[in-house]
Amino acid sequence: MNRGRSVPGRRHLARLALLALLVTAVLPRLAGCRDEPAEPVRIRIATGSPTAVYHAFGESLATILNRELPGVRASVLVTAASQANVGLVGSGEAELGFTQADVLTADVVGQSRVLAVARVYDDLLHLVTLAGGPVRRLADLRGHRVSVGAPGSGTATTAGRLLDVAHLTDGVRRQQLGLDDSVAALRAGRIDAFFFSGGLPVRAVEELAASTATRIVDLGEWTEPLRRAHGEVYVTRDIPRSAYNTDPVSTVANPNYLIVRADLPEPLVREVTRLLMDRRAELARAHPAAGRMSPRSAIATDPLPLHPGAADWYRETKP
Repeated sequence: MNRGRSVPGRRHLARLALLALLVTAVLPRLAGCRDEPAEPVRIRIATGSPTAVYHAFGESLATILNRELPGVRASVLVTAASQANVGLVGSGEAELGFTQADVLTADVVGQSRVLAVARVYDDLLHLVTLAGGPVRRLADLRGHRVSVGAPGSGTATTAGRLLDVAHLTDGVRRQQLGLDDSVAALRAGRIDAFFFSGGLPVRAVEELAASTATRIVDLGEWTEPLRRAHGEVYVTRDIPRSAYNTDPVSTVANPNYLIVRADLPEPLVREVTRLLMDRRAELARAHPAAGRMSPRSAIATDPLPLHPGAADWYRETKP
């Protein structure tokens, strides 16, 4: 009888040993000091609003990394979301981050400071208003006060493009509020509607709908105009009644990616990728959107290339 460890078990132990060695080797360089004792490798995860999906996903991922990677200290950054996250990762102020695909311009991709770990789930654009209000379709926003998302957010990018293709760019009274401030402003009557792009369900929208009669406006007809103007990243997805106990609608959606600093060592990113995929059930307990990941869909990160460490893991597992 073979009393040794299985081949996969030996490979996993070898990877952990390599990672521990890597942590010891690269910490002085990452910390910028070779004379002081090594400190844990920091992995700062740029997320978004505390009541949105990025934050819940990021908190759960940080817990997993801290538990399972020796010498790593992961933490979560609250940010304005996608655009801000790309900037933070690209500048080295964060190691990982979440972003919508539609904020990845040619300039971002061409700079090669940011690479992809995985496509994680789709963001659905919500246009939220009160059920008794005047906004029943996109055109009804004309002349009304509308939050288009916080500066630096993916919501701001998608909502801005949508208003442009609908010829409403100058037709709405814009406010630039984050998710929590948008909900508070709608409750208080300071705005008439707000946009937010997130995975289902968005907790802040769920809480609003549970206490206040709420309408989600159907935006499904605008997917094709957005695709013609800005490329094929946009798709149509459904918001079912079960999400918020509101009338079911269709809306515009686009993929979300977990991105990484391009200069992070390959063995470290490989382990992050492995845990992201292997711990999907745990991540899904933090938010259902995380449970929609799969190795097969994760590799579809166009236009952003995969980090070599992530690509190596996908090649070995052959999704």
